[in-house]
Amino acid sequence: MNRNERHAAILRLVREQALSTQTDLADALRAEGHQVVQTTISRDIHELGLIKVRHESGRLIYAFPEDTGYSEELEAALARWALSLEPSANVVVVHTPYGYASALAQAIDVARHPHIAGTVAGENTVLLVAREPISGRELVDELRTQQLRGAA
Repeated sequence: MNRNERHAAILRLVREQALSTQTDLADALRAEGHQVVQTTISRDIHELGLIKVRHESGRLIYAFPEDTGYSEELEAALARWALSLEPSANVVVVHTPYGYASALAQAIDVARHPHIAGTVAGENTVLLVAREPISGRELVDELRTQQLRGAA
C-alpha cells in the first residue's frame, strides 16, 4: 500500500468509525489487510490534519477540522493576521504583518476550508486559490465575514 492509498483508507475509516487512538486506527487498517506501524500512523494523522473531538459517547475520537468548528480557529487567525484581502479572478491575495504569512497559511490549510483549494505563503503575503465555481470576490466576502467574527 502506498502513501496515497493509505491516506484514502484512513480518511474513509475516520468518516465511518469512531476511532479514539492510533492503535484503533492501525487495527482498523490491519483489519482491511493493510500492514502499518505506529510511527506511520502518527505521521499520517499529522499530514491529514486530523484532530480529536468529543464523540456523543464522551470519548475523544479522530475527526476532520471542517466537521467540527474549524471556522473558530480560522476566524481568529484571520482577525489576528490578515491586514487586507484582495480578489483577482479565482485567487485572493492576503497581506499580513511581516513574518506572519506562513502562520496564516498554516491555519487556513489546517482548517481545510471547503472553498480554498490551496495556499502559497511568502513573508507577508498569502495567495489563496478558490475552488470552482467560487470566485476570488466571493471568497473575499466570505473571509471578511469570518475575519469580523474572529475579531468579536
